[in-house]
Amino acid sequence: MKTNSTNSKSLFGDLKGDLHAATLEFIGTVLWLLLSLGGVQSAAFSASASSSEPTQIVNGHVVGKVPSIDQMLFSAASLGFGLLVSVWLFYRVTGGIFNPAVSTGLLLVGAIGPVRWALYCIAQLLGAIAASALLLALLPGPLVVSTALAKGVNSAQGVFIEAFLTAALVLAVLMLAAEKHRSTPFAPIGIGLTLFVGQLWGGLYTGAAMNTARAFGPAVVTGFDKEHWVYWVGPFAGSLIATAFYSVLKHIRYWRLNPDQDVSDPKKSPEGPVSNMMSNGRVGEYEDRGRKTGADQGSP
Repeated sequence: MKTNSTNSKSLFGDLKGDLHAATLEFIGTVLWLLLSLGGVQSAAFSASASSSEPTQIVNGHVVGKVPSIDQMLFSAASLGFGLLVSVWLFYRVTGGIFNPAVSTGLLLVGAIGPVRWALYCIAQLLGAIAASALLLALLPGPLVVSTALAKGVNSAQGVFIEAFLTAALVLAVLMLAAEKHRSTPFAPIGIGLTLFVGQLWGGLYTGAAMNTARAFGPAVVTGFDKEHWVYWVGPFAGSLIATAFYSVLKHIRYWRLNPDQDVSDPKKSPEGPVSNMMSNGRVGEYEDRGRKTGADQGSP
C-alpha cells in the first residue's frame, strides 16, 4: 500500500509539465474563441446593420429577435471550423481541449491526471474571459456572443439539450482522439464538425455552448443571466453520459464487432457478390459431403 507522501509525489510528479501544458491550453482557448466568437459577433453585427428595427441587448445577447438561417449558419461555421483549426494547431501540444467538459471526460477515462485536469479547467475559463475581453475591445458595438435560453425553452429543457450536445462532443473526442487508431491524426476534423452540427441543432434554443468556458467567458464581460447555471450543469452531465457510454464500449470490446474497419489493406475488402455466392455454394457442397461421409461411417 502506498503512503500519503508517495501518493502526493506521484500526484505532483510532473507539475512543471502540467503548468506548461495549462499555460498553452490558456493560449489555445484564447485563440479558438477569438476566431470563433469573432465570427459570431460579425454575423450579429451584419444582421443588426441590415435591420431597420431597433436591437435590444441584455447581458450580451439580442432579445426578442430570432436569428436568420444565414446568421445561424455563419455562427455555426465560425464555431465549428474555428475549433477544427485551433484543435489541429494545438493537437500535439496540449491535445487542444479548450473545454472543461472534455477535460472531465479525459480525467474520468484516465487520459489526464487530476492536477492537469484542474489546471486545464482554470486555464480554459480564464482563456474564455480573456478572449471575450479582447473581442469587446477590438470590435465595434456591444458584445453579443453570450449564450441564453430562447423564448419558450425552460431550464430543464436547456439542461438536457446542453447535456445531449455536449455528450456528442465529448464522445467524439474520446473515440477519435483518446482512442488510438489510423484516424487519430485526423481527429480535429471530426471534433470540429461535431461542434458545427451541434450548433446547427441547438444554437437556436440554448446557443449550443457545449462548453462551460464558452458560456462563462462572455458572461463575465457582459453580465450573467439568471439561467447561466444551465451551462454548468448541462455540459457536466453530458460529460458523464459520454464517459459512461465510452466505458460500455470498452467493456464489450467494441473493436471486435467490426474488425479491420481502420485498416488500408485491400485484401480485407469484400470479395463481391459473384465471388461470395460461389464461395457460399462451395461451402454448402463441402458441408453436404461431410454429412454424407459421416452418415456412411455411422455418425449420428
